[in-house]
This record gives sequence, C-alpha cells and structure tokens, in this order.
Amino acid sequence: MKTVLGAASEVQRYLSHAGERFCFIGGIALQRWGEPRLTRDVDVTVLSPYGEEGRMADRLLAAFGPRIENAREFAVRNRVLLVESKGGIAVDVVFGAIPFEERCVARSTEWALAADVVLRTCSAEDLVVLKAFASRPQDWLDVESIAVRQRSVLDWNLVFEELEPLAAVCEAPGLLDRLRQLRDSVSQQT
Repeated sequence: MKTVLGAASEVQRYLSHAGERFCFIGGIALQRWGEPRLTRDVDVTVLSPYGEEGRMADRLLAAFGPRIENAREFAVRNRVLLVESKGGIAVDVVFGAIPFEERCVARSTEWALAADVVLRTCSAEDLVVLKAFASRPQDWLDVESIAVRQRSVLDWNLVFEELEPLAAVCEAPGLLDRLRQLRDSVSQQT
C-alpha cells in the first residue's frame, strides 16, 4: 500500500512478527486522539536498550530501505532510524529506552480503523507529553486538538506527572505553565 496507514500496517506486521515492543506516535496517533490532519510519514517508538542501536538498525534495515546515506550510523548516533516502507512512505523509527518511553509503550493500545487495519498507538496522554515536549508550533496545535477532543477523559494528572521530569531535564522554562494555560482554556470551553 502506498498510503501512510498502509505503511504503518506494514511496519506493525514486521515489528509484531519480530516480537518487538513498540507503538505509533506522531501523526498516526493524532488521527486517533486529536483533530485528524494530513501526515506524510509514520513515527514509531521501538524499545531498544542503550548500546543496542546498531543491532536494532541492522534488523530494521534488513526489512526496510534506508532514506539517507549512512542510515545505520545516523541511528547509532541519534537513536532514530530513517527508513521507508515498500511503497516509499517515510518511516521514522525512534529507539526508546528511557522510563517514560517504556511506560508509553506499555500503556499503548490497539486502534481498529477497519477489520484489516489495527494499529498500536500511544495513549492520548502520552501523545500530549510527546507533543508538548517537542514544543513546535504545530505540536501545540495538535495538543490543543487532543485536549478538545479528549476533554472529558484526558488524565491531566498523568500528563503532568510524565512531563515534569522531562521538562526539568531539557530546561524548558514556561513549558508546564503553557500547558496548564491550554488545559484551563479548553476546560472552560463549552
């Protein structure tokens, strides 16, 4: 399939068959939890301990074509492998290892889009954490769309519990305040 969802299905089949622990993040997860928008790539977190980047990259490169020269070396250095599906769709594979990423994958659930398309995505709360942490302008629009769409069920306590230590590490002043303001604004909307 030459669609993003087709590429995600291809990636999931491979990772499931290989026994990897993973979940989709980014635009795929946004389709489930927020306001759907056009996404041109697949973002997936695969758990891979530190020091195993080369082995993980080798396994994935045996199944998917590289998008850049020296993709393996880039993955070892940056813990992100840039590959493409058989249909040419970009796939960013993040090698997860920190406790938050482990919990994110553990909390992930299956999302049935159709009888033959079921994808494992991160939770809405974890997607908010990932998007707020990335903190690009589009990410904040995505966070707002998740907050609006999941208003009655979003566990803000979990979001802040996971985001606070990450924000402290990256020294992102104002990140938590900005998210609190967004939460309060959305909760006041009717």
